[in-house]
Amino acid sequence: MDDDDIEPLEYETKDETEAALAPQSSEDTLYCEAEAAPSVEKEKPTREDSETDLEIEDTEKFFSIGQKELYLEACKLVGVVPVSYFIRNMEESCMNLNHHGLGPMGIKAIAITLVSNTTVLKLELEDNSIQEEGILSLMEMLHENYYLQELNVSDNNLGLEGARIISDFLQENNSSLWKLKLSALNVGLQSLNLSWNHFNVRGAVALCNGLRTNVTLKKLDVSMNGFGNDGALALGDTLKLNSCLVYVDVSRNGITNEGASRISKGLENNECLQVLKLFLNPVSLEGAYSLILAIKRNPKSRMEDLDISNVLVSEQFVKVLDGVCAIHPQLDVVYKGLQGLSTKKTVSLETNPIKLIQNYTDQNKISVVEFFKSLNPSGLMTMPVGDFRKAIIQQTNIPINRYQARELIKKLEEKNGMVNFSGFKSLKVTAAGQL
Repeated sequence: MDDDDIEPLEYETKDETEAALAPQSSEDTLYCEAEAAPSVEKEKPTREDSETDLEIEDTEKFFSIGQKELYLEACKLVGVVPVSYFIRNMEESCMNLNHHGLGPMGIKAIAITLVSNTTVLKLELEDNSIQEEGILSLMEMLHENYYLQELNVSDNNLGLEGARIISDFLQENNSSLWKLKLSALNVGLQSLNLSWNHFNVRGAVALCNGLRTNVTLKKLDVSMNGFGNDGALALGDTLKLNSCLVYVDVSRNGITNEGASRISKGLENNECLQVLKLFLNPVSLEGAYSLILAIKRNPKSRMEDLDISNVLVSEQFVKVLDGVCAIHPQLDVVYKGLQGLSTKKTVSLETNPIKLIQNYTDQNKISVVEFFKSLNPSGLMTMPVGDFRKAIIQQTNIPINRYQARELIKKLEEKNGMVNFSGFKSLKVTAAGQL
């Protein structure tokens, strides 16, 4: 931070201080909160095991001086002007430094001081332009500080690298922090993988509550986290309000038919979710019915892929699903198979769709690629998966059902949710119709 940008010593009135301590708005924030676990004395890591970038020359001498002197020395080290409000309140349980223009170096000086602080339990740092360097200093501090419980770093231009730093810290989960508040608008997260983190029901509810008003996150993987039915209820409530998520993976979360029913309530109103993975949850035919009927009742549903691939369904279910797919032709529901009929036999009953398409194109003297391009209004070689599934099923030249469409998509889909027709140039079909 340049000297011209450094904040001078502050002299705040009592009214200004009280105003600074006033509760901050929670609009447009990703707000993660869980109840604090029973107080357990944590063993502080030895110095050899906990070296961080916050350690500075002659650190030992700082432990024999007061917090004020430590902070002043840290400010001198990183080249910033001390913040008088921090000095005056460093022995209070709540430290409100919102809107102080601290910047990454100002935060680093504060982080150095808080490494040994035992009184500050809540730290407010909203709107300080701390950026990724500042968030790194804070996360390193939290590896050493076992007293801070609540942290607000909203509106701080953290960027994707800052989000990665926070995600890595949360996965390590070795601090006393139990409430973290950050603005999704400024973090810019579009994809978040929190699989296998064991945060269970309380963490699931806290996460889902934070996602209700999130406007950037599109892909969320929270598989293998012990959501249970209460977590499923929170997810269902979130889906009623969230207008951004397109992909959610809650596989292996102990969600039963009751939980599937609760998620279904969200699907009845959601207009953006495209992929929902519920694989390896103890859901049966009853839960499968509630999910597809919820999609049927939602004329604005954009669901494309429902994965319940451990569930055996009945012929009646398939008939109902046919009706749902007639309303939503972009939808594909992956299940294990029909009750009383092996999956292998079910698949063997379907004619290879590539063979059907090649027969048609040979008869009409056009290429396979030309046929597929005719399905795309833009005439391009790529097309979103859902749009392709809808177009290939609704076209009238070749009878293709949703199972055959699924096989086509497996051959053509890229990792970005698009199909690429140019792949057909290299595909070979045997006399038996196999690729």
